[in-house]
Amino acid sequence: MITYDLLLPSLYHLQRTGVVGKIDICATNTLRLKALHDSQEFHEAFPGQDFTAHPALTESPDKTFPELYKEVLAAMAPGKMVVVALPDHLHYEVVMHALRHDQNVLCVKPLVLKYEQAVEIEKLAAEKGRFVGVEYHKRFDRRSLLARRAYALGHFGTFIMGEAKLIEPYYYRSSNFQNWFTCGRTDPFTYIGCHYVDLVYFITGLKPAEVSVQGVKAKFPNGNEAFMWSHARVTWENGALLSVVNGLGYPDAAAGSNDQGMVLYCEGNRQTGLIYHDDHHRGVAYSYLEGIGPGGSKYNYVSPDFYRLVSWEGPGFKPIGYGYESVAGITKAIHHMESETAGLKPEAALKRRREIMRQVDAKGLIATPANSYINDLVVEAGRMSVLRDAASVQIVYGDHPHVELKGK
Repeated sequence: MITYDLLLPSLYHLQRTGVVGKIDICATNTLRLKALHDSQEFHEAFPGQDFTAHPALTESPDKTFPELYKEVLAAMAPGKMVVVALPDHLHYEVVMHALRHDQNVLCVKPLVLKYEQAVEIEKLAAEKGRFVGVEYHKRFDRRSLLARRAYALGHFGTFIMGEAKLIEPYYYRSSNFQNWFTCGRTDPFTYIGCHYVDLVYFITGLKPAEVSVQGVKAKFPNGNEAFMWSHARVTWENGALLSVVNGLGYPDAAAGSNDQGMVLYCEGNRQTGLIYHDDHHRGVAYSYLEGIGPGGSKYNYVSPDFYRLVSWEGPGFKPIGYGYESVAGITKAIHHMESETAGLKPEAALKRRREIMRQVDAKGLIATPANSYINDLVVEAGRMSVLRDAASVQIVYGDHPHVELKGK
C-alpha cells in the first residue's frame, strides 16, 4: 500500500525532474506489480512513465519468487538506491543485503525490530560509505518542524505529559496485512506507534527510558491472530509520560482514512506550555456525490498535508505533502552524495561520502540509523513488553545500549 500511496508516485516525480533514473520494482509475484502498472491514476499523473517489473508481468500471478530481489540487486551498478518497502520483520535481511552489494537504502519505518540489528546496519553503511535513510515522514511535517524549533528556543518549557494516537482503517484487515501482521512478528505500536515516539524525540530531544505495551488480540478474515489494538505507555528520561494508542480499526465508512494526532503538555516557569497537533481534521472536508472514500463513504476529511496529486506547470500531476518531501529528502541526499563524489578516486570518494553522511546525521532531519537509534530500542522494548502482557521494559543507554525487563 505504501508503494502505491506514496513511494512510487514520489519516485516518478523525482524521475521526471532528473533526480531518479530507471526504476525497477521487485515483488514476490505479479499481482501487486500489475496493480501498479495498470493504475489509471498513475497513467494520468505521470504520462509515459513506467517501471521494469521483476518478475515479468507475463508470469502467472500464482507463481512466487521469494529470492528474486537478490538477482535484481546483483545486477545493479554500485551506488544506486534500493527502496525497502516490506513487512517489518523482513527489513533487516534486505537492507543488509543491499549494503553488501554497495547500494544506498531508503527503508520504510521501523528500520528493524532489534537494536543490535540497527548497529550492524550503521556499521556496514559506514564501512561502505553508503547512505541509509529511514522514512519517518512526520519529521517533514511543517508543523513538526515549527514545534521543533520553538521547543529548542524554550517557548514551551519541558515536555512532561502527553498522548498520541494513530488508528489505521479497518479495511487493512482484508489486505495482505492478514498474511504477515501476526502476533509473533509485529503489533500496532511497532508498526505505527513508532511514528509518534520518533516525533516526540525529534521535537524535544528527550530519550525514552521505559516502555509498556498492552495488546488486544483479534483474528483476520483468514484466521490468523494479531494484536489488532495496542496501548503503550512510554516513560522519558525526565520522567515525562506519553500514552500511545494504535490499532487497525478506524471505521471504513467514517470520514477520513484514519484517526491520528498528538498533544504534549510542558512544564515552564510557573506556567505550562502546550503542543497540539490534530492530524485527523486537516481543515478540509468534502462530501462527494458517490462514495469514493476508503470504505465507500461520501463525506470525508481530505488531508492535503501528507500526500496528494495536484496540477503543476509540467505534464500530468505532481505529488505534494510531507510524505513526498520525506521521500524526496532521502532520495536527494543520496543523489547529492553520489553526484558530488562521482569523479573522485575510490578512497577520496569513500572519505567524502562518509563526511556527507555525518553531516546528515548531525542535522537530524532525515532519520538514519545513527540519529534515530532510540526508535530501534523502543521497538525492541515494545515487542518484549507486548509479548509479556504489558511488562515494563527499561531502556539502558551508555556504552552498550540495550533493553531489559524492569527489576531484572
